[in-house]
Amino acid sequence: MTSGRARILSGLVIVAGLLAYAARWVPVPPVDRLEAIAYDARLLLTMPGTLDPRIVVVDIDERSLQAEGRWPWGRDKVARLVDQLFDRYDVAVAGFDIVFAEPDDSSGLRQLEALAAGDLKGNAAFGQALGVLRPALEFDRMLAARLRNRPVVLGYYFSGAASERDGSEVAVGTLPKPVLPAGTFSGRDIRFTRWSGHGANLPELQAAVVSAGHFNQLSDADGVARRVPMLAEYGGAYYESLSLAVVRLLLGSPAIEPGYPAEAMLSHGYAGLEWLSVGPLRLPVDEQVASYVPYRGPRGSFTYVSATDVLAGRVDPQVLAKRTVLVGTSAPGLFDLRSTPVGPVYPGIEIHANLIAGMLDGNIRQRPPYVLGAECLLLLGVGLMLALWLPRLSPARASALAAAATALTVGLNLVAWQYGNLILPIASGLLLIALLYTFNMAWGFFVEARGRRQITGLFGQYVPPGLVDEMAKDPGRFSMEGESRELTVLFTDVRGFTTIAEGMDPKVLSALMNTFLTPLTQIIHRHRGTIDKYMGDAIMAFWGAPLDDPDHAAHAVAAALEMQAALAGLQPQFKARGWPPIRMGAGLNTGWMSVGNMGSEIRLAYTVMGDAVNLASRLEGITKEYGADIIVGESVYRATPQFHYVELDRVRVKGKDEPVSIYEPIGRRGEVGEAALGEAALFQEAVKLLRKRSWDLAELQLLNLRKRSPDRKLYELYLQRVAHYRAAPPPVDWDGVFVFPTR
Repeated sequence: MTSGRARILSGLVIVAGLLAYAARWVPVPPVDRLEAIAYDARLLLTMPGTLDPRIVVVDIDERSLQAEGRWPWGRDKVARLVDQLFDRYDVAVAGFDIVFAEPDDSSGLRQLEALAAGDLKGNAAFGQALGVLRPALEFDRMLAARLRNRPVVLGYYFSGAASERDGSEVAVGTLPKPVLPAGTFSGRDIRFTRWSGHGANLPELQAAVVSAGHFNQLSDADGVARRVPMLAEYGGAYYESLSLAVVRLLLGSPAIEPGYPAEAMLSHGYAGLEWLSVGPLRLPVDEQVASYVPYRGPRGSFTYVSATDVLAGRVDPQVLAKRTVLVGTSAPGLFDLRSTPVGPVYPGIEIHANLIAGMLDGNIRQRPPYVLGAECLLLLGVGLMLALWLPRLSPARASALAAAATALTVGLNLVAWQYGNLILPIASGLLLIALLYTFNMAWGFFVEARGRRQITGLFGQYVPPGLVDEMAKDPGRFSMEGESRELTVLFTDVRGFTTIAEGMDPKVLSALMNTFLTPLTQIIHRHRGTIDKYMGDAIMAFWGAPLDDPDHAAHAVAAALEMQAALAGLQPQFKARGWPPIRMGAGLNTGWMSVGNMGSEIRLAYTVMGDAVNLASRLEGITKEYGADIIVGESVYRATPQFHYVELDRVRVKGKDEPVSIYEPIGRRGEVGEAALGEAALFQEAVKLLRKRSWDLAELQLLNLRKRSPDRKLYELYLQRVAHYRAAPPPVDWDGVFVFPTR
């Protein structure tokens, strides 16, 4: 398996793992925690942070406890607080985040009654006085009288999750009538929060009020309160929350209607409860029939007034008039503080205030069960894109793609959050992007970098860096084991270098060699060539290995032409430095040859061997005979029709029985001038005349060519050959081949 395929397959495994989490097949608590953190971050980023004057908290705070005494207060004081709220301040609705579960004995009535039945039994005066005092000492009845016929909502709580029943559940006080009777949701598998115990108000107090609601919140795994169950199940019936009860009372107590999407939207096994209709309001609920608390800001987002100031009449009436009032406590010793996304110590009563405001404003965010499908689609789309593309991209482009995917995911999520009030999961998507990006970067660093180091160690001294990068993408394809391949090989040699070297200082000679070998090597590398070795002033290179190159012959010819041009461009620099001019011959041949690590157990070299290699060496050796800078074999000529050539000769070189045609490249097609092409055509005519034994016509043609280019050694060579054949004609079966006896 190639490196790229392994990375893609590993990426798809990561995608599949997070899809299994999103489909709720595999629980991953750390991802749930990340999702909670992401929810809190969005909430903190977008909450308004303004004060809502419609809802006022009457706070039993530390100052109230110091002024009025420790809690619980006598019910007579609570009754006086109720009178103040409605008679003096004209509030719209009062909700109590307090439970009056136990009778109030603080008046001493029970002790007086015990005396009347005991030591003072039969004392008419005492009995008469007790009868007069009794109404003023029955504080619970007094409070019930103050609550009656007033828009008051009492609070209570549920306890003991039904799934954890152990037979010790406690039921204290009297619950209100359920808002929906048992059997309302029969046939639907809805995950209500179910309870087995409760702590409710005294029967006479519950009977006196028009409504009551539970003040239970749902704490997530991290202990943070983000949701409140709008409906809770107890004994098969369904009870509303305190905040919902207050809102219903404000709206005139409309009925609660469960909301389901159209039947066409329902899938098999989907319970479908997505909202509750309460008069004109539509309250989104999740799979547990809970609503997310739309926190406005940190603690203090609603007006707080001290309960002692209400009792004393010190509050500005404009603050409370026609307001919705919640009576509760923020005093730390009374244990009504919660951990919330907007603060670790947050009054529980303000949670209800936020929910009431959110219901009235219609800005409660929804997370219906079908967002599971949206999460899966997001993971599938983003995951497939990144898993397939990241392995193919450079680190910079991979980083850009991951950043774009992150920005798109976050942007779409925030748009849905802010403008659609929709809570879409985001942690799994961001985690997927981070995992795929980190995995691919780590793979590139640890696996492919190791492969690159191996490739560089094996081929770095032979192959240009660009080819090393290509090879490092799939290092398993390359080795130094010997194999037979069709390649193109090049030999170069500086003419007369021995004479040049003998007359130069060694340091100067080293500088001269570096000056011309460096640009020539760069040219070979630029044309995808592999340096075989340097042999003093000579270079041996080949094309087509270790990286496949279908155009190896063309790249070799282009490199040879550019090397000659570069060497010519160096001559002014050589002259300026007092160095002798340098000319170089190059021989190229294409053919099948052995390539690989060859040598001895002591020293190996990545090189090529074979007859085709030997022929290239021979061709370089005869360049000086023809005065040609470059000579290529017939196989190179046939493989590179994009270049113009001059056929120099048909020869037999040392070690070869078969004659070969040899050519000199004069440039790429479309880049050679008409004069050069015309001269080449005239020479080809002269060669044809020579092979036809038309010595005089051939000589005339060659003389004309020599006049045009008097420095061209090729024409002088052929004039000498004409003179030789005229004096000693070749045999009748002569095939026009010239034999080099020593090369």
